[in-house]
Amino acid sequence: MAEDRLSKIVSLCRRRSFVFGGSEIYGGLSSIWDYGPLGARLKKRIKDIWWDTYVEKKEDILGLDSSIIMHEDVFKASGHLEGFTDSLVDCPKCKKRFRIDKLEKISENLYRCTECSSEIDSSKHKPRKFNLMLKTNVSATEDEPNFGYLRPETAQGIFTNFINVLNSTHKKLPFGIAQIGKAFRNEVTTGSFIFRMKEFEQMEIEYFVKPEDAARAYEYWVNERFDFYTSKLGIRKENLRLREHEKDELAHYAKSCTDIEYNFPFGWSELEGIANRGNFDLTEHARVSKKDHNYFNEATREKFIPYVIEPSAGVDRTFFAVISDAYHEEEVNGKTRVVLKLKPNLAANCAAVFPLLKNKPELVELAKKIFYDIKVKFPATYDDTGAIGKLYRRQDEIGTPLCITVDVESLTDNKVTIRDRDTMKQERISVEKILEYIEAKVK
Repeated sequence: MAEDRLSKIVSLCRRRSFVFGGSEIYGGLSSIWDYGPLGARLKKRIKDIWWDTYVEKKEDILGLDSSIIMHEDVFKASGHLEGFTDSLVDCPKCKKRFRIDKLEKISENLYRCTECSSEIDSSKHKPRKFNLMLKTNVSATEDEPNFGYLRPETAQGIFTNFINVLNSTHKKLPFGIAQIGKAFRNEVTTGSFIFRMKEFEQMEIEYFVKPEDAARAYEYWVNERFDFYTSKLGIRKENLRLREHEKDELAHYAKSCTDIEYNFPFGWSELEGIANRGNFDLTEHARVSKKDHNYFNEATREKFIPYVIEPSAGVDRTFFAVISDAYHEEEVNGKTRVVLKLKPNLAANCAAVFPLLKNKPELVELAKKIFYDIKVKFPATYDDTGAIGKLYRRQDEIGTPLCITVDVESLTDNKVTIRDRDTMKQERISVEKILEYIEAKVK
């Protein structure tokens, strides 16, 4: 049943231009995806809401846009070069390669292949370590290479700019640095659509605090980020949960960590992680770079390296959760209606405008005038490529909250029919009140 729901969501995303396979005309690439016209819009809405909430509206958080390609020493300091690895094992029968921690363990050395169900003996087929980072040559010539790395997380760009931001803005603790950007990991375990990708996008905040304030700040960010998904993105609370990491699960740098999990079509899994990273990152960058990363407290005249609380969210996983949560099927007049019940301000278009008869020039003229007037203020679309019932269903599938039909009577009474996506109720309103009506719905 879960697989059926997942396949329906994937089909909808492809059919309605939300997500396409990357390099698809050449056979595609594993775990590489492209966002189509509507997907790009929804993705941008998610990022804009996050940025507006934490950078534009908060006084204590600054924005940053750091480079994707970074110096090798960055990842010596962060531990990625040495420790950012997966243990992978090859199945002797189907020849596929898997992370050993994701396989079903039968006995001490025996595992079940998820592809062909044969047994893998790890004493004979020993797991090997693979680094997940992507290396690139930043030299002008191949014979004299100068290697850099595509960042596996946006966080390191924030840590390497900590001194720059501190010295140029003179912020006092506590304060945060936020960034939205691409990250790259050479993932071997793939599948589940856009849940795990080799090229993905993150929304991260590194929130710097005094060591004694870290526990309180950590608790604040766990609650704040959980509420963001329900209040800002409209995800149902029953599909979210918090899971605190056990001590043996914690990353080497973390004092504590809590995952916000979502009930994806394939089951519960991580949507976002909130970690108390202690002072590990700044301490290590100070050691490797030999640059002072201390914060000077003018009130107490003491110097110390701040602790960091990190709310780290994936744009793609958030997109997946929003689409999954909004996807509904209903029976209407004996037929299945597929509808994306997106929060109205997330929808690619706030409204769609149709002329009832596309062969009646005066109707088309009025409909297009209404469309252009709406488009000045709100994202909207115009469509006259089918019967009204078909046009409604098309807009339901992409989550458009309102459909506006211009009919013959509109030419005399200057009114249109507005249909609500969720209730399918229709009402007549005057043309002059359309913008006001949309604004009330989107808010």
